[in-house]
Amino acid sequence: MGEGINLVRVAIGSFDGGQAWGKGFFGKLTVMAKRKLMLWGLMVISLFLLCSCATVGIEKAKYEVVEKEGTFEVRQYQPQIVAETIVEANFDEAGNVAFRRLFNYISGQNRKKESIAMTAPVSQKSSSEKIAMTAPVNQQKSEGKYSVSFLMPSQYTMVTLPEPLDSNVRLREIPAHKVAAIRYSGSWSRKKYETKKILLEEFIRRKGLRITGQDIFARYDPPFQIWFLRRNEVLFPVE
Repeated sequence: MGEGINLVRVAIGSFDGGQAWGKGFFGKLTVMAKRKLMLWGLMVISLFLLCSCATVGIEKAKYEVVEKEGTFEVRQYQPQIVAETIVEANFDEAGNVAFRRLFNYISGQNRKKESIAMTAPVSQKSSSEKIAMTAPVNQQKSEGKYSVSFLMPSQYTMVTLPEPLDSNVRLREIPAHKVAAIRYSGSWSRKKYETKKILLEEFIRRKGLRITGQDIFARYDPPFQIWFLRRNEVLFPVE
């Protein structure tokens, strides 16, 4: 919020050390121009606040930081359940293609499981259930394709999660595991991802760890998030 307010102060010249210039500039503006300038400032503040709150209240993957060095971390993750889909697309498009399938699943394109006492052991009643959004959205290469997954909220189990109606979406349980991570902001481009991946591989070698699986691209924010506020990560399972 502070950055947004500073932008308005710069615009109207009310910041410390620039008041004289500001009064001269602002005094020459018409009433309409002043109103437009103030409206622009309020829009900047509103946009900044909206983007800053984009992931507030969203459940995130649970882990314990074992070691930290700058933007690098070694983490111990708790067991997880993910909704996963495989897509045939390039790095930059895989997330977009998969997102709709997975979002449809958590939005109600599923079959809720309800046990009903009957003479037969158990029956299933067809209905749907909405599932809360979580973070991050993970993407990793899988036999020339890409696997993209949504983390499921921690209150669910494999028994209680609703069944996907889309055969391209599956539920998968991931046991507790150790991960090396590097965090960065900015674009979701493959070029930036590969640069950070190389740095993470160097960190892993330096720490004497061994990579045990495919690298993962973790995104914590929606596409409309301001680029410098985004939380992106490269992850490697290690031991």
